[in-house]
Amino acid sequence: MAEVSDSPIAGIFSPELSDNQSDYDFYQFGIENLFGVTKGFKYNNSGAATLKLNRKAKTATITVKKNVKWSDGQPVVAKDVEYAYEILANKSSKSSRYTDSLQNIKGMAEYHAGTSKTISGITEPDGDNGKKVVLHFKQMKPGMKQSGNGYIWEYAEPYHYLKDVAFSDLAKSDKVRKNPLGFGPFKFAKVVSGQSVEFTRNKYYYKGTPKLSKVDIEVLASSKATTAIKSKKYDLLFGMPSAQYKNYKNAKGYTMISQKSLSYTYLGFNLGKYDTKTSENVTNKDSKMYNRSLRQAMLYALNLDEVAKKFYPGVRTRATTLIPPAFSQFHEDAKGYQLDLKKAKSLLDKAGYKKGKGGYRTDPKGKKLTIHFAVMQGDDTTDAMYQDFIQQWKKVGLRVKLTTGRAIEFNSFYDKVENNSSDIDVFAAAWSLGTEPSPMDLYSKAAPYNFSRFTSKENTSLLNKIDSEKSFNTAYRVKAFKEWQKYMLKEAPVAPLFYSIAVTPTSNRVKNYAVAPESKEYLQWQDVAVTSTSR
Repeated sequence: MAEVSDSPIAGIFSPELSDNQSDYDFYQFGIENLFGVTKGFKYNNSGAATLKLNRKAKTATITVKKNVKWSDGQPVVAKDVEYAYEILANKSSKSSRYTDSLQNIKGMAEYHAGTSKTISGITEPDGDNGKKVVLHFKQMKPGMKQSGNGYIWEYAEPYHYLKDVAFSDLAKSDKVRKNPLGFGPFKFAKVVSGQSVEFTRNKYYYKGTPKLSKVDIEVLASSKATTAIKSKKYDLLFGMPSAQYKNYKNAKGYTMISQKSLSYTYLGFNLGKYDTKTSENVTNKDSKMYNRSLRQAMLYALNLDEVAKKFYPGVRTRATTLIPPAFSQFHEDAKGYQLDLKKAKSLLDKAGYKKGKGGYRTDPKGKKLTIHFAVMQGDDTTDAMYQDFIQQWKKVGLRVKLTTGRAIEFNSFYDKVENNSSDIDVFAAAWSLGTEPSPMDLYSKAAPYNFSRFTSKENTSLLNKIDSEKSFNTAYRVKAFKEWQKYMLKEAPVAPLFYSIAVTPTSNRVKNYAVAPESKEYLQWQDVAVTSTSR
């Protein structure tokens, strides 16, 4: 298999500490989710553990099955489940996945703040070596019924193996990067840092012997992807560039397995910082991009329909809201930002951004305005697209330059974005969403992933409505989702650019591979097989 990327992967093989899709694409063979998931991303009892919600008691009971073992043969126990929450919440681990949602567990905030050595809301009725864990919540949330919610973490970590590693050292330790343990169908056999992983069968796998004897996955540069397909080098390719689709869509010996992606690309505006002391986002009203009219004007200046048609025919469409249409029930049928240069100019004029020398606008104080735009390294198509953006902004009088003068390597890009580097005013990025559509963990006041650092009382109120007790009523929740989408379109601290169709080129010798939600049940790697020895 190949992971198409122009950068090495971060190589953090821990769901609590990794925050990118590439790491997941690698570790998914050995690090399995605790819970079984059906079509539509609903929990079932087919996984390593079962889950039972009790709305009246405000609890969730996780019970690990008796025969589930780590790849070193040790049993998966209650402490392993609890330990994953400790990694998430301990400040020293610096996990980006510690969010508002997790603070709904009693005692989680106190543990995070360091005022408690344990999480009071996580109990083990049968002790650390038992199989049962009970989560005690402040409130029950409607999203808890759905896989991918932010309230119930879906992984465990081997406490017996990692307990001697300090939380601050976990992300860089060999036990996470080179020799991780999992209870999935395969075990890590050989890791080449940033480049490749070889997996072999996990003889302790609770569902029996996997059909494949081993799995090899490696990083493949996007410039070599189409050629690799034509030469039938790989059985599966993850992360294929949308721009190359026309070059490989009819490749012999492959089936193009596609689905509406639970993702979108977006334009984000740098509006503040993340305060690590309070674990909250702080909006700076003096930031260059704080003026809402400036943000809206930049969006009206873009010709996204034409970009999608020209550069990504058949695999991308202009995005209209921050909830993708794959979540059809909750997606707001909005127009979004369509090309309107006249409106963009009018917004800038009224907001005091006056035309100066050379046709470029000054800021409302009459000072030279230069907007720095950060983008990730990609291919020739993405480079051309971002240059188109800059030319469109020039048409309305905005001087926009690339941060550092060029596209930025993936890991360096996110390091700068997460730290709200002063040389970034606007950035283009992407989200791969979970299977529960609540935006709480991406856009709330306490969400580390809220990279724009936009906060407001209204945004907090609308997010809370989506995840409130009242939203166990589906009609109420649908209405709350749509109210939030309209609000974010108006404020535009983050604006969606494109929705996509995710395409996975799959060799015709591969059997039993499917992608949810089309598959009857969530993908089971132990069932994937090949029908011949050659492609």
